[in-house]
Amino acid sequence: MRARDHGLAAGPYPTGEHNAITDVTGVRVGHTTLRREPAIHTGVTAVVPDRLPLSAGVYAGNGYGKLVGTTQVAELGVIETPILLTATMSTFRVADALISWMLARDPGLPSVNPVVGECNDGWLSDMPARPITAEHVFAALDGARPGPVEEGCVGAGTGTVALGFKAGIGTASRTLDLAGAGRVTVGALVQANFGGTLRTGARTHEAEAASELELLGLETPPDDGSCMIVVATDARLDGRQLTRLAKRGVYALGRVGASYSHGSGDYGLAFSTAASGEHVADRRLSPLFEATLDAVEESVLNSLLAAVTTRGRDGHTAAAWRPA
Repeated sequence: MRARDHGLAAGPYPTGEHNAITDVTGVRVGHTTLRREPAIHTGVTAVVPDRLPLSAGVYAGNGYGKLVGTTQVAELGVIETPILLTATMSTFRVADALISWMLARDPGLPSVNPVVGECNDGWLSDMPARPITAEHVFAALDGARPGPVEEGCVGAGTGTVALGFKAGIGTASRTLDLAGAGRVTVGALVQANFGGTLRTGARTHEAEAASELELLGLETPPDDGSCMIVVATDARLDGRQLTRLAKRGVYALGRVGASYSHGSGDYGLAFSTAASGEHVADRRLSPLFEATLDAVEESVLNSLLAAVTTRGRDGHTAAAWRPA
């Protein structure tokens, strides 16, 4: 069950067909999941636009992390590759494999700027083992599909923990009529791995996390970590405007109780798939900002609700959240 099945969906705007980032035409998602009990729970998630380059913007809410390629995105307002998510210590292996994948498709590329984000899944997974190979990266990229997106303990979310519970990958979308642009879609995908106290509306859920862990006789997961947020839209925006959209993705984490701790890497990356049409004026962006906040909030809740209780390295366990 997803957030809206529990009555937890936010905002006035309807979702796209699949309530996923893939509702933005031309966006596909693929996962490679690695599980080797008890100590390996990790993977790769690929967000793959059908065409490149695309206008893009990036925002670091708290920069304790790695988002490879962001200086060029910030400077030029463009992404040249798919966006890959993985575990902290596998970041650069994944980036290298992404370059190889791009070169296989265009051997004449004079340069390419891989975009790879990460979260620390070391509570449940043996990160120093660095089990992710180029073949795992290629499988996520080549397996990327439109339509429904698998959530929870898959891909880059296999070993992540957020807000005291097992988390993972989550996604959601919104559609709306935007003045000057007609009907547009915005979709979000998150790799949730951050600290704080889970909130839904005015209710907090710290007691549920504590009671589940006490019942299982388990330690509490660390109250820090990161969140990688990818936002896609078919509204025609430039890099500066997409940076503003990326900021709203990071702001949305506050709605679900993020602590934005010292050790958290909270990054938003937004891109537009629009190939034509009128650029949206700044004064008309507010509804799109609101829809982005709603989609990211719901994505985080979906990541939690799709996850399952997971026992990992050194006996560490993260309990799943099930609303009372």
